[in-house]
Amino acid sequence: IMVFPFVLILHTVGLAFLVGANVAFDARVLGLARGVPLLSMRRYYRSMWAGFWLNAFSGVLLLIAYPTKALTNPLFYVKLSLITLALLVGQRIRRYARSGELAAGVRAPRPLKMLAAVSLVLWLVSITAGRFLAYTCSRLTADSPC
Repeated sequence: IMVFPFVLILHTVGLAFLVGANVAFDARVLGLARGVPLLSMRRYYRSMWAGFWLNAFSGVLLLIAYPTKALTNPLFYVKLSLITLALLVGQRIRRYARSGELAAGVRAPRPLKMLAAVSLVLWLVSITAGRFLAYTCSRLTADSPC
């Protein structure tokens, strides 16, 4: 009986690990915690990807619970597109961060800072779109409105 709330909790925990690691990385690129070399933040990739897979798993379970609710809502596709873009931008940032001198803790170049800012915006908007999914459906199931 408590399965749905438990899956929502899993989704939130996965979100915390995935987005939390990305926000920490972006914040470092933008100049916070300059004493922490970007290369040393590599260890958080595992928790980031663990959060991603936990979100993918719990997201599929949420989709199975109410497929019509999600699949008929354009925000669902906006959310997935934004997450995809955020992951791609994050990968690009991490590629930059692996380069020698930047990884040692020097100031990030402007293009990298722009990517970090874009990453933060993408995560913020994707989370917002995900929250709005709960309130903006037109059909809960195939035979009933929300």
